[in-house]
Amino acid sequence: MILHYRGIDIFFTDTGKGIPIILLHGFLENTSMWKPFIPELSKNNRIICIDLLGHGKTGCLGYVHTMELMAETVEALLNHLKIKNATFIGHSMGGYVALAFAEKNPDAISGLCLMNSTANADTLEKQKNRDRAILAVKQNHKTFIRVAVVNLFRPENRTLFSKDINNVIEEAQQTPLQGIIAALEGMKIRKNRTLLFHAIPSKKILILGEKDPVLDYNNLICQIKNTDIELIKLPDGHMSHIENKDEFLRNIMYFIEKY
Repeated sequence: MILHYRGIDIFFTDTGKGIPIILLHGFLENTSMWKPFIPELSKNNRIICIDLLGHGKTGCLGYVHTMELMAETVEALLNHLKIKNATFIGHSMGGYVALAFAEKNPDAISGLCLMNSTANADTLEKQKNRDRAILAVKQNHKTFIRVAVVNLFRPENRTLFSKDINNVIEEAQQTPLQGIIAALEGMKIRKNRTLLFHAIPSKKILILGEKDPVLDYNNLICQIKNTDIELIKLPDGHMSHIENKDEFLRNIMYFIEKY
């Protein structure tokens, strides 16, 4: 389905009936990452998947896609669908967008699941890495995508999940150059939103990979100390929906159904 918004198309899928669940993909991903889970999730819930700005079939809005701008497009879609309250599940960058949405619309959040994600802003070192990534994208974005995707998986899993990795790379290659750069620029300047862990009264859960090559697992554990966030630890990398597929599904079903 398509929503026309500010001169571009926002692509989304809308499946099932019941409590609205908003699924937000990560950097270089799109709605296709959720396909294996929709049949089960949509049995008792309304599942809405959105291609974020510059990803999948959604267009670009300028040269910097801040997390706030991405959240605005999510808000526009929910208004279009007349959804006033929903549970959000965001993978990596999708988690950043969910937090930006929650900051602006706290009453619209009935549940928040951050999956392989963080409320922290980029460190100076990470910001420099984003700048280097932007240069690499401009030089050869296909090579950048291939390397970036492989590096999301736990090293020991890269052979085991080689077919899945190739599928992720194939989907990621559809991301336009402008969309890649705009997302990197936006992630680089995102705010620290750890205070939201205390401010949002709704149910919250954090799904982490203990061997995530991208995020500092121990830092994230410290991030949620003295909060009411429930922690789910999975044994592998950044791509929990692939590396720990069954456990991931079981845990998000638990998250949706328990409360």
